[in-house]
Amino acid sequence: MSEENTNNNTDNTEENKQIPPTPEAEQAQAKKVEEQKEAIKKDAKGLWLSATTFLHELLDFRQDTDRESTIELIKADIPFKGATAWILICSIFVASIGLNANSIPVVIGAMLISPLMGPILGIGLSIAINDIDTLRKSLINFGVMIGLSIITAFLFFYLFPLKEESSELLARTRPDIRDVLIAFFGGAALIIARTKKGTIASVIFGVAIATALMPPLCTVGFGLAIGKYEYALGALYLFTINTIFIALATFIVLKLLRFPMLRYANSIRRKRIAQLASFVAILAMVPAGVTFWHVWQTSNLEGDIRNYIKDEITANDNLYLYKHTYDLNDKVLRLYFSGEISEVTESDLRKELIDYKYIQDFKLDINGNKARGIDQVSKAYDRAIVEIERMEVRNKNLEKTIDSLSSQIVQLKSQLAVKDNNGGVIPFNVIAKDAKIRFSGLETIGFAKVLRSNFLKVDTVAVIFPKWKSSVPDSIIPIENVKLKGWIKSELKVGELEVH
Repeated sequence: MSEENTNNNTDNTEENKQIPPTPEAEQAQAKKVEEQKEAIKKDAKGLWLSATTFLHELLDFRQDTDRESTIELIKADIPFKGATAWILICSIFVASIGLNANSIPVVIGAMLISPLMGPILGIGLSIAINDIDTLRKSLINFGVMIGLSIITAFLFFYLFPLKEESSELLARTRPDIRDVLIAFFGGAALIIARTKKGTIASVIFGVAIATALMPPLCTVGFGLAIGKYEYALGALYLFTINTIFIALATFIVLKLLRFPMLRYANSIRRKRIAQLASFVAILAMVPAGVTFWHVWQTSNLEGDIRNYIKDEITANDNLYLYKHTYDLNDKVLRLYFSGEISEVTESDLRKELIDYKYIQDFKLDINGNKARGIDQVSKAYDRAIVEIERMEVRNKNLEKTIDSLSSQIVQLKSQLAVKDNNGGVIPFNVIAKDAKIRFSGLETIGFAKVLRSNFLKVDTVAVIFPKWKSSVPDSIIPIENVKLKGWIKSELKVGELEVH
């Protein structure tokens, strides 16, 4: 047995020994690993190709582009005369009325019927396809359109008796970065819709509302009519931003779609026009870039000013800021407080300004007003006096209510009392308690004076209403009623008394 065990152990040991792989096995393993890597690469490449193909099919709109029809439609919208001019005049009147009445739906309606987009798209198209004649027509019609719109709005606001500075009007005097983005992406959506086979009318209407070309021109006329030229300049600046970036978006989209360049028979003329078109395109893009940068910086500055006032001043309950102004050119922020501002508070406000990136180099002009602080205290005192007087009036009303309730209580008590023949008052609750003691079978008792008439005269009769317990036999009740009646008559000293 020991020899067999020894042999088995030896065999197991030999089986557990690792046999070194042969060169052929190693090559096979390496080849297998390489094949797996190649398979993974192919899968990844296939996945990437599938994703790329999907995105290309999803986003590519060149196959739906109708180049010839697009050029014809845009050129057809450029002329500005006859019915188009009257439509513009009417839409300007509608927009001006809506802005004056602060009615957003009316302004939206005016933007839907306005023909302002035609010349702007014509400018972008003519630069993109090297068409100088179309560019000249677009610029002339664009200028006429602006002049006619401003004159119409000016006459309306100048002659109309109501000249309130509504929020819808003032909103068009200070453009910011959002207006630039709206104009660019709105213009891109508009030209893409125009180039599609079967123009998408809803997109055109939506862009007309979003880019809002009408309200700024109406606001220019409003500013000129009331003599506030800063309103007119701000609104004209907003209109210029919208125009530049809509035309720029048109130019870029048409270039991406590779619209055919206009060819001229004369090579010298073709070269000169191409150079002129390129120069105009650069001139259009440079102010666009400058405008974007300026509006971006202005938006950042104004955003920091709002955050500074909100976080450092408004959040402080000890500071009462009633007005603030700022000059972005001179980099001055003026703060006007109610009450005096200590040197420590003023120093803290200046230090906190450093934490705001875009206004940290601004000069802080702090204006406190002791008289205003006294006014605030005086107003608080006046409010306290008014409150005290109101409380006094309220207390007097409560006192009257208490007196009235007291009188009602007295009246109720008198109603619960019974008078005898001599005019004396006997409280009914005393009589009821005595009756309960004398007549143990009595459950409840009532007393009243009843009016009785024989149709000749009216008498007042005293009546008692006894109710006996169920344990009292019916034969005993009449006897008990007679006893109760006699006792109450003696107590109340009444001449006539009835039992019911």
